[in-house]
Amino acid sequence: MNYELLLKGGHLIDPLNNIDSPRDVAISGGKVVAVDTAIPAAQAARVIEVGGLYLAPGLVDIHTHMYATPGHRDAWAGDNSILPDGFSFRSGVTTMVDTGSAGWRNFEDFRFRVLDRFHTRKFAFLNIVGLGMVSLAMEQNTHDMDVDRAVAVGREHGDVLVGMKTAHYWAPDWTSVDRMLAAGRKLGQPSMVDFGVFPRERPYYELVTKRMGAGDITTHMYLGDVPWVGPDGKLLPYLYEARRRGIIFDVGHGGGSFCWRNAVPSIEQGFYPDSISTDLHTLCMNDAMMDMTNVMSKFLALGLPLAEVIRESTINPAREIGHPELGHLSVGAVADVCALNVMQGEFGFLDVHDGKLMGKQRLRCELTLLGGEVMWDWNGRNGVDWRQLKPDYGVRNPEGLILPPA
Repeated sequence: MNYELLLKGGHLIDPLNNIDSPRDVAISGGKVVAVDTAIPAAQAARVIEVGGLYLAPGLVDIHTHMYATPGHRDAWAGDNSILPDGFSFRSGVTTMVDTGSAGWRNFEDFRFRVLDRFHTRKFAFLNIVGLGMVSLAMEQNTHDMDVDRAVAVGREHGDVLVGMKTAHYWAPDWTSVDRMLAAGRKLGQPSMVDFGVFPRERPYYELVTKRMGAGDITTHMYLGDVPWVGPDGKLLPYLYEARRRGIIFDVGHGGGSFCWRNAVPSIEQGFYPDSISTDLHTLCMNDAMMDMTNVMSKFLALGLPLAEVIRESTINPAREIGHPELGHLSVGAVADVCALNVMQGEFGFLDVHDGKLMGKQRLRCELTLLGGEVMWDWNGRNGVDWRQLKPDYGVRNPEGLILPPA
């Protein structure tokens, strides 16, 4: 046998390699070892038929909250966070990035309890606030925003930290942004800004056209508090200026940061997101956001081609966090793969204000592989007819099967 596993009969979308056509994918040793139009099944020890499905690189969700272990009530560094494996693979996600749930004071605890456990690939942005997101009040504490200590933690945990973060800062000044950016630049990594409101003294347009720099990420791009459209119905010019400066626009759907009135004209006028992400936490996981495939489906409903939706959910976010080895299925790449069913029908999608938009397609993940290992198999494609299996009663009853009297 040439290959350990063969995914056969699917339609591969791999934006990095400009593939959008039928391809078989062969895997050995956790890596992609062959991609071709017709790899013989006889060359593989195991074959999974994926006809009718779209194969794609494992999805990369760069806005989640995973610090669920401290026990803080009503906090993203606490009960509002999720643990990754229960939410990742079932929606095709193989890589999750926590966005600032922990800061330089409690990052080591977060790493010990979450990042060094579970199967999902995990990275994190470090909050400029030392205690991270333990409470909204703490996120206003400028005395806890220490650039030098954040940089020291960033360097110590450079294998998992991918940048800096500020969130939920209410004051009308730029303190949290300026200190976050200073730390990010010292680390040579991007910074992500996550604000729900923008006071007059701290307008959004100044953030993306004057403060942030190339490679920095503005999440919650379709937040209602962000001005998008002028009186003429056209997108405001500052958005194009920010993109020319290299600012990354990330979706970060969440529970309060996605409205159709901004998203619809953005897509209609060709201003696409750089990356699609969920802002996954307990307050949105059962609401309008739901999961990664649901957010991606909203962009299909808005008119984005499937290949572009895949691009914004794989290689783009992988590059944004400095991990371009992920998000593609080149020969030699890690075999993180998802298989998506593009269902046809009439589907309704909600924004965070209960606004409804109808679509004709909806994505459902049927199969997810992490490093070549099946982690999610919604339709039992990896199984064998039970009648072909050899009974082995002795595994559960080492003393022999006890039969009733004749």
